[in-house]
Amino acid sequence: MAAEIHPKPQARTPILLSKIEASQDVVNTAVIIPKEDGVISVSEDRTVRVWLKRDGGQYWPSVHHTMPAPCSCMSFNPETRRLSVGMDSGEVSEFIVSEDYNKMTPALSYQAHQGRVTVVLFVLEMEWVLSTGQDKSFTWHCSESGQQLGSYRTSSWVTGLQFDVETRHAFVGDHSGQVTILKLEPDSCSLVTTFKGHTGSVTALCWDPVQRVLFSGSSDHSIIMWDIGGGKGTAIELQGHNEKVQGLCYVPHTRQLISCSSDGGIIVWNMDVTRQETPEWLDSDSCQRCEQPFFWNFKQMWDSKRIGLRQHHCRKCGQAVCGKCSSKRSTIPLMGFEFEVRVCDSCHVSITDEDRAPTATFHDSKHSIVHVHFEPTRGWLLTSGPDKVIKLWDMSPVVS
Repeated sequence: MAAEIHPKPQARTPILLSKIEASQDVVNTAVIIPKEDGVISVSEDRTVRVWLKRDGGQYWPSVHHTMPAPCSCMSFNPETRRLSVGMDSGEVSEFIVSEDYNKMTPALSYQAHQGRVTVVLFVLEMEWVLSTGQDKSFTWHCSESGQQLGSYRTSSWVTGLQFDVETRHAFVGDHSGQVTILKLEPDSCSLVTTFKGHTGSVTALCWDPVQRVLFSGSSDHSIIMWDIGGGKGTAIELQGHNEKVQGLCYVPHTRQLISCSSDGGIIVWNMDVTRQETPEWLDSDSCQRCEQPFFWNFKQMWDSKRIGLRQHHCRKCGQAVCGKCSSKRSTIPLMGFEFEVRVCDSCHVSITDEDRAPTATFHDSKHSIVHVHFEPTRGWLLTSGPDKVIKLWDMSPVVS
């Protein structure tokens, strides 16, 4: 069922603790049970499983429950042991897990959506169950009665959801790349604002209620840090993944962000640094360094008798430049560019070795990732993927 790993001690890299390999299909969501050596998982194979670590060091299912439809997502509240499971049918079913994690008792079931449930969140303080679906709707229900309290129609199907208890703001990320902020009331909601910085769909959201910062990951391989509480409208980009970002976890006591992508990459970002906002790309008909015209500037090409050049942009200053004036490449970690990017020649000279010091560490999980969960008490990270495998990692060597 589950293999126990005996890793060799290594510095500054995650340690693989265990692999759980018994699902028959993709494990869409899984969580580490706090204060227990256990994991709860839901899968495309229609099963909800509770895994407990046995004396032999392996994880075996203490609960194996089959649902009427593929399980697309779930939310688990350890205080009440309430488990909310979203399904491909649009239904949300809730269970109470016993104290010894050996039994699940059905509590409520309701049709929340007309299509696949994409995210479900249980909010204990409000006694609400928030959910989103591929039917382009966001709904919230009373967790006691199962009665729908309200709904909101989105422009595209929702792929990310977070909630701030203090202000009752819901952050809704969708397939178009937009993030919508809604203010929820017991029976209504109001649109606060929307913002868009991604060129691909929003695939993951993470909210830090202390710093009041929202992180969004996208299929465009990027992460954006939105300063919600500062009131400055600052948006900081983080560029380090080669494939779409599938999960985000924030570690508040160390101010580190963990991001995972579909190619198995795990990046730990140091957010305890003063980061710089990337500049807007400037428009120009000619290179803002050598003034040679770009290829669409027919008048200047004719007047100067020169062939137009292709336009590029310096990632550091944002100026429109030609290839000759931007032949250099450099990392700019404080701007979020952990990979080398195009910079103009003058900016390249101004970037020091200290400026190039990395602010992130890169690791390989060796399996494609669709979901992540971080348990801060022990510093454990869970990753699950389309390979039907759940991996447990000790992140303390890199999250400290």
